[in-house]
Amino acid sequence: MHIRNYISNMHYIPRRFESTVISRLKSFPCTAILGPRQCGKSTLAHHILKLFPDALCLDLELPSELRKIQEPEIFLQRHEDTLICFDEIQRAPEIFAVMRGIIDRKPKNGRFLILGSASRDLIRQSSETLAGRISYIELPPFTLTECGKDDARIDLQRYWLRGGFPRSFLAESDQSSFLWRHDFIRSYVERDVLQIRPGISSQKIDRLLRMCAHCSGQTVNYSKLGSSLDMSDNTVRHYLDLLSGSFFLRMLSPLYANLKKRLVKSPKIYIRDSGILHALLGIETFDHLLGHPGYGASWESMAIENILSCCKPSVSASFFRTAKGEEADLVLENGRSRLLIECKASAAPQTTRAVETAINDLHPDHTWIVAPIQGSFPLTPRVTAASPATFFNDGRLKQFLL
Repeated sequence: MHIRNYISNMHYIPRRFESTVISRLKSFPCTAILGPRQCGKSTLAHHILKLFPDALCLDLELPSELRKIQEPEIFLQRHEDTLICFDEIQRAPEIFAVMRGIIDRKPKNGRFLILGSASRDLIRQSSETLAGRISYIELPPFTLTECGKDDARIDLQRYWLRGGFPRSFLAESDQSSFLWRHDFIRSYVERDVLQIRPGISSQKIDRLLRMCAHCSGQTVNYSKLGSSLDMSDNTVRHYLDLLSGSFFLRMLSPLYANLKKRLVKSPKIYIRDSGILHALLGIETFDHLLGHPGYGASWESMAIENILSCCKPSVSASFFRTAKGEEADLVLENGRSRLLIECKASAAPQTTRAVETAINDLHPDHTWIVAPIQGSFPLTPRVTAASPATFFNDGRLKQFLL
C-alpha cells in the first residue's frame, strides 16, 4: 500500500532510532513515532517495514486510504495478524478506541505502528485509551551524527546552515534549501496550525515565530512578547505551548538547585531546527550567517538540540543561570551524575569566570565546551573543548547519550 518516501536520489541515510523502534515493536502492541512534518517518519517506517513483508501501511492524508477505515473494526479484524502502519494518525483519532479493543481481545506485540505530526499533546490525549499498550518515540529531523559522521568542516557548515529536515539538508543548493524551508514555515502557519487549533490567528503565530527566532537562546519574557503582539501573557503562553507541542520550539527549563543564590526562573526558548531558525531570520548562506548578530545563538540552538535529541529518556535537561550572570547553557543529569555544557561559536573557545563559578556551585562530573573546532583538547582539568563529532563519540558520555 501507499506510503510517502522522501529518500533523495534513492539514498537512505540510516537513523540512530531504527533499533529503538524495532525494540519497541517487539515489546509493545502499539508503537508511535511522533515528530514534525517532513522529518523522515515515513521513510524510517518504510525502511523498518521491510523486515515485515506482510505489513500494511495506510497514509491517512489520502482520501482513498482514509475511506478504507470507515469501518475500522471490520478492517482491523480482517488484518489482525498483520502489522499495520497508520501514517498521519491525527486524521483519524477515533480509531484508537477500536485499536484498544482489538489489542485486548488478542494481546500481541507489534500490532500497530502509528506516525503523527500534529501536536504531540493532542496525539497523546487522543491515544489515552491505549495507556499501557503504547510506547512513544519522538523522531527529530536528521541529527548531526546521522548526516555528518566525520569531523569534516564542510559537513558541519552545511548541516548548521540548512538544518536537519531531509529535503532541506539534501537539497541541490543552499538557495533550494532556503526556499523549501520558507515554504515549509508558510505551510505550517497557514495550514497545520489551523488544523491543530481551529480559529487561531495564523498571522499572530507567524509574528510570534519570527520574534522567537530573534530571541532564540534567551529567557522568555512573556510580557514583552505579549505587548509586541497585542496579546495577554496567558495567550502568549498558550501560543508558545502550541509551538512547543508541534515540535517547532523547545522550552528549556531552568535548574532548580538548592543554592544560596537567586536563580533565573523563566525558561529559555529555542527554535529547534537551525535551518528553520535561519529561514525565519532571512539567513540564506553561511557567509551571511557568519556576519549575523544571531551567529552565536544559532550555534547554541543547533548544538543543544542535537545533544537533547540524542539523550537517553532517563536524562533530565535544564540550564543554569543566576541573577549575577553565572551560567551554564545546558545541565544534564542522570541519577547522581551531572554534566555541564557550554556552546561557543568560536574557533578558539575558552572557559570563563561565569562557567568556573557554575562549576564550583554545581560540582559536575565534567564540563564540556562544544565549539566548531577539530577534535578536542583540555582547557583545564575540569573542562574539555570539543567539536560536536568528538563530543558525541566520547566514551564518558555513554551514561547520557543513546
